[in-house]
Amino acid sequence: MASLVFLKDVERYDNTVLTVGTFDGVHAGHKVLINSVLDKAKVKSARSVIVTFDPHPREIINPGDSGIKLLSSLEERRELLADLGIDLMVVIPFDRDFSLLTSKEFVKDIIWKKIGVSEFVIGYDHQFGKDREGSIDTVQNLGKELGFDAHVVSKQEIENRTVSSTLIRNTLQKEGNVKLAAKFLERNYLLNGTVVHGDKRGKKIEYPTANIQPESKRKVIPKHGVYAVWTRVNDQYFASMMNIGVRPTFNGDKTTLEVHIFSFDRDIYGKNVQVQFVDRIRDEQEFEGIEHLKTRLQKDEDAAKEILNNTSPDIAKQAK
Repeated sequence: MASLVFLKDVERYDNTVLTVGTFDGVHAGHKVLINSVLDKAKVKSARSVIVTFDPHPREIINPGDSGIKLLSSLEERRELLADLGIDLMVVIPFDRDFSLLTSKEFVKDIIWKKIGVSEFVIGYDHQFGKDREGSIDTVQNLGKELGFDAHVVSKQEIENRTVSSTLIRNTLQKEGNVKLAAKFLERNYLLNGTVVHGDKRGKKIEYPTANIQPESKRKVIPKHGVYAVWTRVNDQYFASMMNIGVRPTFNGDKTTLEVHIFSFDRDIYGKNVQVQFVDRIRDEQEFEGIEHLKTRLQKDEDAAKEILNNTSPDIAKQAK
């Protein structure tokens, strides 16, 4: 399991292969870099390290009116990287002072002096440092000066589109296309959260639900609708369906995330769970009454079971 350590606590180790980035979502494009780090670390019997940031740099530099929504919380990133085989995730607290470091200061004072590096893996278009003035050339030149290797990784395309966190955010938020997002991620999109008390309407209509409060308020929530999902409770996965929306049949006005776990009757209030999105079943809709809603929910359950019968839950699938 990958350890998470903040920069102030990291132990310097010369024989380290690393790469740097936010790695939001740990998607297919990221995995090209990650797998390169793993391969090179294996050859050198080196420590494999991902250097990342929290909060996301855009929250400090250019947050926008409502801030940035993220595909993965810090803990989700750690779990995804651990599943891929990374030894260590080093977290750098990103603040205004850190944003003023030049690319050379960052590589010399942080990467080389504090973490240690024998090989630096960098993406083809990676820019970093104050005003994003650092580039591949910066890393290669400093490598020659300080004595580490630099390796450049090319871009990753799926369905003729360059994979990016922004592309995946839009696919989830605007389309609710969790199946396409899974192609870009090379795994199911996941959401960690805590089960909280709701109004218990689901139980009254024979479809009890667990209301999920996401681990992070910044988490990307897929478009309103009904989804076939896997729900992880205490490291065990259960076939489920999830509704995201305002529940118009009940005149709701607040977005809720409710998961109905099939053939499940445990009390899980206060438990941490993970939801993995497999496919979208339909849009959220308003029904004339409870009986119409129950009829539709039965159809949703049948559809979800058929979808999930042909899939299995996952965390991350290593690129072939």
